[in-house]
Amino acid sequence: MDFEEAEAKELLRQAGIPVPPGEVCRDADAAAAAVGRLGRSALKAQVPAGKRGKAGGIRLVDDAEQARGAASAILGMEIAGYRVERLLVEKSASIAQELYAAVLNDVDARAPVVLFSTSGGMDIEEIAAHEPESIVRIPVDVARGVDRARLRLAGMDEDLADFLVRLYDLYAQTDAELLEINPLVRLQDGGLLALDCKLTVDDASLFRQPELAGRGAREKLTELERRGRELGLKYIELPGNVGVLANGAGLTMTTMDVIEHCGGAPANFLEIGGEAYTKAAAALGLVLANPRVKSLIVNFCGAFARTDVMAGGVVEAWQALKPSLPVFFSVHGTGEEEAIELIKQRLKLEPFDRMEDAVRAAVEAAR
Repeated sequence: MDFEEAEAKELLRQAGIPVPPGEVCRDADAAAAAVGRLGRSALKAQVPAGKRGKAGGIRLVDDAEQARGAASAILGMEIAGYRVERLLVEKSASIAQELYAAVLNDVDARAPVVLFSTSGGMDIEEIAAHEPESIVRIPVDVARGVDRARLRLAGMDEDLADFLVRLYDLYAQTDAELLEINPLVRLQDGGLLALDCKLTVDDASLFRQPELAGRGAREKLTELERRGRELGLKYIELPGNVGVLANGAGLTMTTMDVIEHCGGAPANFLEIGGEAYTKAAAALGLVLANPRVKSLIVNFCGAFARTDVMAGGVVEAWQALKPSLPVFFSVHGTGEEEAIELIKQRLKLEPFDRMEDAVRAAVEAAR
């Protein structure tokens, strides 16, 4: 779950991390009034997307009249597919230096990592490409938290070390995947200020974060993804043309990887494991509703779940919907003999012995 800047900064404020004074506004008059109170300010579009400035969604204004015009221009515009409905009006700061700070999950280190750079205001990819030596990476032992001594050895002064410790503590408390401050600025008076904030929280942890669950940004869903959510199915639309039905998230992703390995492109993520197999007709209808889909791979591998039960649901759905596109089955595991016989008898199709052969056939058919 992603958070808009204003919501993320409220969490920073509660954690004792300094942020600029600001107000959230929904119309031009409110923005003008806020600038009247704050003085020279930045008007910032509130959408969970980067590069807002390049899109025209961040503007500096000196007075209420400028604020009214800028707010009118920003509100209603679209940035990265999101319509701007709120502005964060934030008092401008006297900046001496722009820095970068973040805490994120690092797969290679198998641990959270604190990142810091003296080059702020750029994407971390740009920093890594142009100034890799400027990035300090400090893996964190989750049992102990951030080691202040290690921060000081990395050249951090006391204020900066305290900032990074607070940032990590908030990252841990919110079950975040990413907590990024770019830029983190050092003011003319030497103080630190989080001028921007990006927060992404692990969706799987939201049951532990009831207060955060309702504060995240609205998700950008396609019409099919919205329909999938209404049906209680885990569906993600992708730009390819090979439809995918598999049981279990791991097998689904493996199937997608094999499609790409064979030179194709998956059209969706959709797994019907667990109780979702009872929604086979709805799931199949969802996949087939994508006009880009030219073929379908059905890949079942059962351990505790019976493949004949899952295959039965798909076969009944196929006979009810009567689609005309080619479909290719790979079935292994508990109940596979019954499942294969069912597919042969009712669909007059021969499932493949090897998953890769079924996928390759689907990729060829989609061409």
